Amino acid sequence: MVKSSVLGYPRIGEQRQWKKALESFWNEQINEQQLLSQLQEIRLQHLSKQKEAGIDLIPVNDFSLYDQVLDTSTMLGLIPQRFQYNGGEVSTQLYYEIARGSKDATASEMTKWFNTNYHYIVPELGNIEPQLTVNRPLLAYQEAKQQLNIESKPVLLGLFTFVKLSKGYKADQFNTWIEKLLPLYVQILQQLEQAGVQWIQVDEPALVQQLSDEDLVIIQNIYSVLAQSAPKLQIMLQTYFESIERYEEIVQLPVAGIGLDFVHGAKQNLQHIKQSGFPANKVLGAGVIDGRNIWKANLSEQHQLLQSLKEKVGDEQLWVQSSCSLLHVPVSLTREDKLPEAIRNVMAYADEKLVEIVQLTQAINCVDIGYLTQIEQDKAAFAIFNNLEQRNQQQVYATIDDLKKTGLERSVPFANRYDEQQQKLELPILPTTTIGSFPQSLEVRQARQLWRKGEWNEERYNAFIEAEIDRWIIIQEQLGLDVLVHGEFERTDMVEFFGEKLGGFVFTKNGWVQSYGSRCVKPPVIYGDVTFNEPMTLKETVYAQEQTKKPVKGMLTGPITIMNWSFVRQDIAREEIAYQLAYALRQEVEALEAAGIPIIQVDEPAVREGLPLKSEEQQSYLDWSIRAFRMTTSSVQATTQIHTHMCYCDFHDMIASIESMDADVISIETSRSHGELIGSFEQNTYPQGIGLGVYDIHSPRVPAVAEMTSMIDRALQVLSPKIFWINPDCGLKTRKETETIDALRNMVTATLEAREKLQLQTVE
Repeated sequence: MVKSSVLGYPRIGEQRQWKKALESFWNEQINEQQLLSQLQEIRLQHLSKQKEAGIDLIPVNDFSLYDQVLDTSTMLGLIPQRFQYNGGEVSTQLYYEIARGSKDATASEMTKWFNTNYHYIVPELGNIEPQLTVNRPLLAYQEAKQQLNIESKPVLLGLFTFVKLSKGYKADQFNTWIEKLLPLYVQILQQLEQAGVQWIQVDEPALVQQLSDEDLVIIQNIYSVLAQSAPKLQIMLQTYFESIERYEEIVQLPVAGIGLDFVHGAKQNLQHIKQSGFPANKVLGAGVIDGRNIWKANLSEQHQLLQSLKEKVGDEQLWVQSSCSLLHVPVSLTREDKLPEAIRNVMAYADEKLVEIVQLTQAINCVDIGYLTQIEQDKAAFAIFNNLEQRNQQQVYATIDDLKKTGLERSVPFANRYDEQQQKLELPILPTTTIGSFPQSLEVRQARQLWRKGEWNEERYNAFIEAEIDRWIIIQEQLGLDVLVHGEFERTDMVEFFGEKLGGFVFTKNGWVQSYGSRCVKPPVIYGDVTFNEPMTLKETVYAQEQTKKPVKGMLTGPITIMNWSFVRQDIAREEIAYQLAYALRQEVEALEAAGIPIIQVDEPAVREGLPLKSEEQQSYLDWSIRAFRMTTSSVQATTQIHTHMCYCDFHDMIASIESMDADVISIETSRSHGELIGSFEQNTYPQGIGLGVYDIHSPRVPAVAEMTSMIDRALQVLSPKIFWINPDCGLKTRKETETIDALRNMVTATLEAREKLQLQTVE
């Protein structure tokens, strides 16, 4: 019989109970015992839900207190030395300090999980002796069995991928760390085998990226050792997000099963199987239900695919799976009672995807549970959906084609226009600014709720927003910042805000997904052609500029970020969606410039995360991403300064592409990675304005002046002070007011000290 399987389930809870529990603990509203009790209740509910849906192989250890990569690091005793860890099981307090920082130690770096919008805590290896502190997969297995009588499938992040995702070692030390950690992996698997575990899912998404001959030898050694050490334990070697590399060698590894993504790597994975076959003694985990988007599957097409795979591997050797963990989609459509019916009828969240997996499994097993009826219903629903007017805006395509032909260049080269901008703005050397948002206090959130519910009228709500802008303009002036922002108090989210004002979007009521830690976002849904309706940011930006003589930045989210942080339609190429967004935002940029706003920031924090995992596809993506950004910004006058912002990604390999965006100033995160990006500029000349974030806004700690001074001093060794800006590494929306003000005050103090040093150097 073909079996059903899930690679992971969202941990946040249908009503974000997980998020609320974490934040209550951090705010000392509940104690550790209450936290762990609440999280166990959520975890068991999720397991019960999958059991009731009919999933045969239910994952455990996919649940986390914060992040699954951090779970692996702490399980292996890989605690950065600055946290003064003395061995043994890692306490809950220390676990969260690694993720969020403490009074005395900076948080570990956070970056994107492959090409998703999920962030993981980067393991730091360095001069650390690893040890097995606790067997997390075993505890999760035992809990499921004892509490719910579920024979579960523990999930473990694979050793090869774990070390690839880590930092703190040189390239030639990679295998050394594999050898150091392999005995701990052996220990984990042997304990699972002794406990009677039948299957373990070992996640190795790094196998979809380029693999060298040396990598292959290392991988073969890892799985040879694991197979020999726990011969009764069946390993499902799980890959996702793309097709695997070195197919013929990987499928011959001594494991019981191989999991492949037949959504995002479908074409190549299927071609591999057709050309090279699939081992008769292994299970094929067929990821046919999309774990990264919210549209219903085409059950008929996926059924045909599964039938063709079954012919290759047989009934007993096939699992029907999600393409990746369902962590990346919302939990349930149950509460989505505000969505237009024509759109809701073609959507599927995690719970609905469980049903799809079971339906396909039963259909392949020739068990009738209304499968044919469901296919007909879905076909009718998609016909209605595809005929919606907003999905057929032909004028948008024609206008974009015309824009592409006219060229997307700024009218004056950077070197000339930057001088003109400096004369116009009259900024000091090392100008200071922030990235855009200020703390969204409880009062701000309550005011927005009252307005949305209709309890406040437009006039009262606008007066409240203007009062907040007034207050923070004064605060910024008192702190001594050079370029101000209005604070974005009217915005719930940097993507949702724009989507609500553009055509072609629809918004969910409960479509939350985890971004990092307890931070959950509600991605908009791009279901149609994107159209500009009216100015979106003009009112608040112009109001703020009227309150001060200092320049105020207009703040927009860029086209690639809006696209990458939304659930997008699947009937047209992502490149075309990006151009539609760019054209709409171009009209907003022009409206801000016409109103006299001298600086316009178009944030693109998600450009890097959308980079294809296959190296041969990356340049094409970067090329059209750059064109989309330039379509947004290229029509302004030379004296209008364009800023952009990027964060929490590895930018070392795309400095040239960043330069090609032709922004006048780019701000990039460097604080959480402890200034490592600065090393890129020691090898690469960057000629345009740049702001390197000098402190981490995702940690509640207030950094000392000396910390920021050190970051500034190092940057000035490789960057000209004429082009260098000083700013936090990201927006300040999630921070509290007092810590925001204290940190910015220290940042300005550090800047003043740096200016004094430069003046002394000039005199000497």
